[in-house]
Amino acid sequence: MELMDNPRPLPSKLARVLYGLLAYTSLIIGLIAIVVPGLPTTEFILLAAWAATKSSPRLSAWLENHKLFGPMLHNWRNGKVITRRAKVSATASMVICSLVMWFTLKQHWPVYAAIAGMVLVNLWIWSRPERISPQR
Repeated sequence: MELMDNPRPLPSKLARVLYGLLAYTSLIIGLIAIVVPGLPTTEFILLAAWAATKSSPRLSAWLENHKLFGPMLHNWRNGKVITRRAKVSATASMVICSLVMWFTLKQHWPVYAAIAGMVLVNLWIWSRPERISPQR
């Protein structure tokens, strides 16, 4: 009897390389985003973790066991949870970024577009639960 835990075939070598590039690129952007206001950290770390599961068990395990990223990934996988602290941090970062753009850029249409995007992302972030439900 065959195990059917993962009915999908393993990705080809080329697909694993591309997923690996996506994982490491997303991780690097996520790390940069920790110090750059307005650049979302959580989304890039989630993308890196997803791509790592398809390409690099070592990177996937490192992310899962990381002091900062591990709890975030655990929360996401167990109910799409974003903690209140992460929500407040993301919102503050977006507000700071919006203010910096508003006062430094001469062309305002890109500022409006960026702020509109940040508002939409912020609404989505705040729509996520803040705790893992007791049923899980």
